Amino acid sequence: MQHPTVQKSRPTSQRLLGGLCIFISLVLSACGGSSSSTSDNSTTPTNPYPGVTAYTSLDLSAPLNYTSPTLLAHYDASVLATNNQTAANVTTDKGATLGRVLFNDVRLSFNNTKSCASCHSQANGFVDQAQFSTGFAGGLTTAHTMRLGNVAFYQGNSMFWDKRATSIEDQATDPIQNATEMGFDATHGGLAALLTKMQTLPYYPELFKWAFGDSTITETRIQNALAQFQRSMVSANSQWDRAYAVVYASNGNTNSPQNFGRSLAGNNIPAADRFTTSQDRGRALFIQGPNNGGKGCAGCHQPPTFALDPNSRSNGLDQGETKIFKSPSLKNVALSGRFMHDGRFSSLEQVLAHYATGIQAGPARDNRLPVGGIGMTAQEQADIVAFLQTLTDTTLNTDSRFGSPFIK
Repeated sequence: MQHPTVQKSRPTSQRLLGGLCIFISLVLSACGGSSSSTSDNSTTPTNPYPGVTAYTSLDLSAPLNYTSPTLLAHYDASVLATNNQTAANVTTDKGATLGRVLFNDVRLSFNNTKSCASCHSQANGFVDQAQFSTGFAGGLTTAHTMRLGNVAFYQGNSMFWDKRATSIEDQATDPIQNATEMGFDATHGGLAALLTKMQTLPYYPELFKWAFGDSTITETRIQNALAQFQRSMVSANSQWDRAYAVVYASNGNTNSPQNFGRSLAGNNIPAADRFTTSQDRGRALFIQGPNNGGKGCAGCHQPPTFALDPNSRSNGLDQGETKIFKSPSLKNVALSGRFMHDGRFSSLEQVLAHYATGIQAGPARDNRLPVGGIGMTAQEQADIVAFLQTLTDTTLNTDSRFGSPFIK
């Protein structure tokens, strides 16, 4: 008969030694001191901007560069000094980044259908090619959308075609509160309703805290961020810019009437940017004053930014015109689709025909524009159109800094 195996008890000293080894092993493991331990107590850092990450492609740890972009040399200190920013709202990378979000966000309209970018299309030079833009509820605006490139260099301060806003900041929230454009007018709760809505969107409290130090959302902060973003839309890389940069560097590194008047059709200009005969004739007609064989266009549309002279008045579109309109920079003008404050013209050829034969008398007319028109042949008009097409800046129109950051 087999008997069950009986396990003999270990001596007391062996039991004590085994317990001590277990205790030491546990202590070393808890302190991380065991060379054979495989435990990893590291933790993933908490994302401080989960809302921004969920809704956008932004990396707030490395914001894009808005404050010191690389520009061609003729955008020198004298040109940059004409920037219309004020000490109260100096552009920062953070502020312009927030402005980019605001500019491209359809949720800033009453029914989540329209953003600033809906009308100011980057691909078209920040303009709507339609005569009038379609608002949040399907209504049409009563003015043609303005281009935004080089808006920073207009020294007249007043904004919109009719100059009703006192600054870019003042202009910024007007479309949001417009009954046709984005819909947060008085009947829909006004700006107070928008601010409440923005507080519920997870990315805005995060972005305002990142840009301004706390999460408070105010109209002034919205205006400042949008203005910083729009002032960053500098157009400095059109065919004209690249060709003129050669002249600038070869003739004293100065922006002067003499340099603006130099030919851009010579062999000193790289072939890719060299002006055709027609483009160069148009350049001369545009730049030179009437006393020098030109048409004096640059007196109002001033190179190298082609922003409007703040002393300019209206251009005689209508008989008896009393309202003095402003216009945007001519950069990317060939992409506009429609032209003038009411978009009445559909081609640059029509625009030149107006200046050649259609200028009408009125108290708002600029006295540099003769009633009846500036004498121009059909060829001269065509040459100026060819020149205006050299102001198209595809770099600005494709720059990722100005595109939508939204992923949902």
